[in-house]
Amino acid sequence: MPLRETLTNTWDHIQGFLFPMLREEVGPLSAQHERLVVVLDVARIEAFVQMWSGLPGRPLEDRHALARAFVAKAVLDLPTTAGLIERLAVDTTLRRLCGWERRSEVPSESTFSRTFAEFAASAVPCRVHEALIKKTHKGRIVGHIARDSTAIEAREKPVRAAPAAPTMPKRKRGRPKIGEVVAKPEPRRLERQASMTLAEMLDDLPTCCNVGTKRNAKGHTTSWIGYKLHIDTADGDIPISCLLTSASLHDSQVALPLASITAERVTNLYDLMDSAYDAPEIRDKSRALGHVPIIEANPRRGGKAQAETEARAKRSAGYELAEDVRYHQRSSAERVNGNLKDNSGGDHVRVRGAPKVFCHLMFGILVVTVEQMMRLVT
Repeated sequence: MPLRETLTNTWDHIQGFLFPMLREEVGPLSAQHERLVVVLDVARIEAFVQMWSGLPGRPLEDRHALARAFVAKAVLDLPTTAGLIERLAVDTTLRRLCGWERRSEVPSESTFSRTFAEFAASAVPCRVHEALIKKTHKGRIVGHIARDSTAIEAREKPVRAAPAAPTMPKRKRGRPKIGEVVAKPEPRRLERQASMTLAEMLDDLPTCCNVGTKRNAKGHTTSWIGYKLHIDTADGDIPISCLLTSASLHDSQVALPLASITAERVTNLYDLMDSAYDAPEIRDKSRALGHVPIIEANPRRGGKAQAETEARAKRSAGYELAEDVRYHQRSSAERVNGNLKDNSGGDHVRVRGAPKVFCHLMFGILVVTVEQMMRLVT
């Protein structure tokens, strides 16, 4: 069934049955309550949360209700778990939507914290997002995938870089002497990734918290402590796949594993990337997957100057190539980054460690994905 028809049927069910039924059960629904209902109904996060009943010892808190509460935290853009608990205490409708009837049933902050660690270890929001993408995009062709990263600031101490291993003394330039042994340089990560499996590529990526530096759109250099979130975005500003790495890692090092993950979930035609991804290995990987890479030229080796010369010649001739028109679609990646940070918790990370940070961000990505999908039919 086409994506639009699937979403239309879902929206008709929500509008015609779910909203009226909930208004009778829990009372009036605000706009934020309706957003939460839509996300919960489409994502169906309960199917990915295990519950163990009948075990010896004290019964565990309702994991389904806790999972819905963490989704609510991303929908409402609440910065802390304490703020979420306070909201649940005063908002009866929100509390009942999550699964608790009385205020006394809402767990303590420590229970929320332990449950979040469980969700991070089992990658619950990642699995929900993957299943949602595969379900809604099965048999569908995506026109463009825009690949980009965004800085994630964290409240933790950066990991110091390990001391560099001793190297051989620098050899003089020129032809080596007779009998001189010349050590071969270590292969770059992109070169190593060409012969790696996806699991090996993911294991090779650093994920510790450290210091990242980049040049913004105005040409100023900025730094932050934390991580980088790499996102592949489809047409309609729908996030397809995400990876979290150390802040210092260059964007190009994540292109091959991210492209492999995206290729397992959707079929797309064009890969759109900025100049940070201008490398022959990335272009070869895109073509091997059956895609057309459209990558901005990098300033190194005169690529930028050549591209600017060609652009001036095309403008003076009064025409524009189709690749240039398609490259404008890359702005969808910036919109997803901004939406995640402004509306879904991406700008206030309060947990520590890559697994927990990624879990927190993926709850926001899940909300962004569902809402962008539903905008196609509403």
